[in-house]
Amino acid sequence: PMMLIHTVAAGGGSILHFDGARMRVGPESAGADPGPSCYRKGGPLTVTDANVMLGRIQPAFFPHVFGPNADQPLDAGIVREKFDALARQVSAQSGRTIGPEALAQGFLDIAVANMANAIKKISVQRGYDVTRYTLTTFGGAGGQHACGVADALAMSRVLVHPLAGVLSAYGMGLAEPVAMREQSVERRFDDEGLAAAGGQLDALERMAREELQAQGEAAGSLRIARRALLRYEGTDTALPVPWGATEPMRAAFEAAYRQRFAFLLPGRALVIESVVAEVAGRAAGQAGAGSTPAPLRVREGALEAQCMVRVFVEGGWREAPLFDRERMRAGDAIDGSAIVAEANATTVVEPGWRARLSPAGDLVLERHVARPRRVAVGTDADPVMLEIFNNLFMSIAEQMGYRLQNTAHSVNIKERLDFSCAIFDPHGHLVANAPHMPVHLGSMGASVRAVIEAHAAHDPLAPGDADRTPLAPGDADRTPLAPGDVYVLNDPYAGGTHLPDITVITPVFDAEGREILFFVGSRGHHADVGGKTPGSMPPDSAHIDEEGVLLTDFPLVRNGRMREEALRETLRSARFPVRNPEQNIADLRAQIAANEKGREELTKMVAQFGLDVVHAYMRHVQDNAEESVRRVIGALRDGAFELPLDNGAVIRVRIAVDRAKRSALVDFTGTSAQQSNNFNAPLAVTMAAVLYVFRTLVDDEIPMNDGCLKPIEVRVPEGSMLNPRYPAAVVAGNVETSQCITNCLYGALGVMASGPPTMNNFTFGNERHQYYETISGGSGAGGRFDEQGRLVGGFDGTSVVQTHMTNSRLTDPEILETRYPVRLESFEIRAGSGGEGRWRGGDGAVRRIRFLEPMTASILANGRVHPAFGAAGGAAGAPGADRVERADGSVERLRHADSAQLEAGDVFVVETPGGGGFGEASG
Repeated sequence: PMMLIHTVAAGGGSILHFDGARMRVGPESAGADPGPSCYRKGGPLTVTDANVMLGRIQPAFFPHVFGPNADQPLDAGIVREKFDALARQVSAQSGRTIGPEALAQGFLDIAVANMANAIKKISVQRGYDVTRYTLTTFGGAGGQHACGVADALAMSRVLVHPLAGVLSAYGMGLAEPVAMREQSVERRFDDEGLAAAGGQLDALERMAREELQAQGEAAGSLRIARRALLRYEGTDTALPVPWGATEPMRAAFEAAYRQRFAFLLPGRALVIESVVAEVAGRAAGQAGAGSTPAPLRVREGALEAQCMVRVFVEGGWREAPLFDRERMRAGDAIDGSAIVAEANATTVVEPGWRARLSPAGDLVLERHVARPRRVAVGTDADPVMLEIFNNLFMSIAEQMGYRLQNTAHSVNIKERLDFSCAIFDPHGHLVANAPHMPVHLGSMGASVRAVIEAHAAHDPLAPGDADRTPLAPGDADRTPLAPGDVYVLNDPYAGGTHLPDITVITPVFDAEGREILFFVGSRGHHADVGGKTPGSMPPDSAHIDEEGVLLTDFPLVRNGRMREEALRETLRSARFPVRNPEQNIADLRAQIAANEKGREELTKMVAQFGLDVVHAYMRHVQDNAEESVRRVIGALRDGAFELPLDNGAVIRVRIAVDRAKRSALVDFTGTSAQQSNNFNAPLAVTMAAVLYVFRTLVDDEIPMNDGCLKPIEVRVPEGSMLNPRYPAAVVAGNVETSQCITNCLYGALGVMASGPPTMNNFTFGNERHQYYETISGGSGAGGRFDEQGRLVGGFDGTSVVQTHMTNSRLTDPEILETRYPVRLESFEIRAGSGGEGRWRGGDGAVRRIRFLEPMTASILANGRVHPAFGAAGGAAGAPGADRVERADGSVERLRHADSAQLEAGDVFVVETPGGGGFGEASG
């Protein structure tokens, strides 16, 4: 069977640069040509150059293949010159004196942190605890960073193969010839299903055997592996288990499922999704792949270094031994600091690590001195640590997202990824988020602050958890926040977006349980929270109660105990109750688990760096985002725009730029009053749209946090459709009006044509099934501007892509058709629907779904009357359209917000809008 491999680039060619505040590594790469500066081709500084600068790569022991005749060593002189120049620049711009060696070390620290964060994400996604495993490196640069990456991951063992520098090529040469056959089964995991699957496996094995025997493999040398992919009924994640007896297969599946998702679904039937037969021959040159054994020889005397070299370690230059790997014998051990050189790679043995050559010829690195428990870092903004903390905060949010995806049950969260995770400072200000849903992340901080305001600051003298009065269902909880508490809300008037988006908020306390250090939050779109129609997206709601159950500061977990029965009662007691409360509860458990992952990682960060440092860098990353936005504001011009909606409402905005203060006023005065329909956008959504637009103007990798809004004053009239009062309906405000706000802002700034002024929200359901999706359209074309605001280029829109305030994905057709009584008849590009211009708008889509049993289906959209506008002379895109094609041949055309009762055989057709064009078309 194949190994489960995820490669993380060591980034020898990743370009090093300074953006004025943060030192950056990549993502741009110098490649092999021109390559790093030391390659003698005029390339930029890269990670490889940093290793040369610090003596971790010794040019004398590196292949001499550089220069015009490909016969010269690496150029250490040019590396020193460039780091000297960059160190002077960083010192001048940051106000902190830094030497070239410290600069190079800082870049390496960032590169190592980036690699470690990538490994963390993958391990969390797959349910692995990396501290229980050995880190394996390959490639010429892998060994240079292995100890650092292992330390960052709290791993204590590294394996460096004897041919690590050419491991991929070596592996292909040794690979076994393999024939693999797989076939879908889709049968229950019972006697009948197993018998059918076994017959299919026999046929697949015969075909695979015949293929290899036709290539000359002897029948007696073939190795057979038979597997089944099992999943729980009603889910889509299938896991492979060895084919065999029923109970061992079930046990293997449950063990794999528990490892990945941390829970089981007792009572849920298993399904055999597919079976796999794999037949392998003999590997080239030997019976199996593996390390080339090193000859066991008895060394006479101690291992001697080839020479002593200067290496920059732990803040200073020191002499370190350099060893030739080819001269090492099994059992030889080397303590760091040291370098092990070989023809195709270099391995750096860091202080506290020991390298030992195994009998198989592998270099095994093990930490033999305990790693420091606390890293000494100051609280002043440092260009190196600013980048490291920025990436660490982001990584924590991403790990939360993977935990949520893994443990969620619904299609909306697990498959469409309609969720967001973020971390906040103790005041509820957004610090960092994973690249999830923009409309969630810009507004989630308001929900956190609503919880903070609803409870008094935690009083150290307040009664302990055991003394707190138990809550009856429906009781308001105004007691101080305490360890073990988790709150849930979807209230649009307390930082929520619309009712299906449920936010789970967890305060993170210190070890004594007295002080709130941080908050972590997760927001997921639940498939149904009640309301007039299945899916909780009624096109005609006029009161918030018609859209589902309203949760305001509900104590989901109190004193560490989940209040399931109280939650069930709340979900069932509304005017329009939840249709499937068990699914809501299952997804809320997943959100709690995601928050717990965030709490764990933040606690580890405090243990590593100290609370004062973590709090300081939470401020610094927001300050960095603020400065990035201020730099962009200086290039903007004043502007105004108005955008009509299909329901007759109008959004008006005026943007006034103060270049001296590098700030902007965004004023929505003149926007239509609060609507009697559901296109009202809660204030949190309006603020999220502003945050998103100004963040996208920064053409750089910065976090989307509350710092982005500090240079911007936003005025939104109370009682307008962008700041409505209770009990206004808001379900379309979150998904539709938010898109219109972003387009209106881009129109006022003159930088981009409109994308689809809609998310094309499509829902269907009955009492047994509820489904929701957003259907992508064409994005708008736009211009590229220099720092003075002059047009220097542009870009076409993209066809059939989620834009702006949503980036959820569509459910796979196979999953859609397996779980729901529908058939996806077509999903195609709506050719020609993008607006013309010098740069053309992207095309929309056509999606046709046939219903196999009666359902209520709804479309909640915009852009059916008023299309996506063009900019700078570009043409508008084509408007969207929706219709029902009845089984009897009749066609029913729908309004932009409409419902229809579909019978078996009816087809619902959605044509999404194209994006606007930018610039006048030539000719």
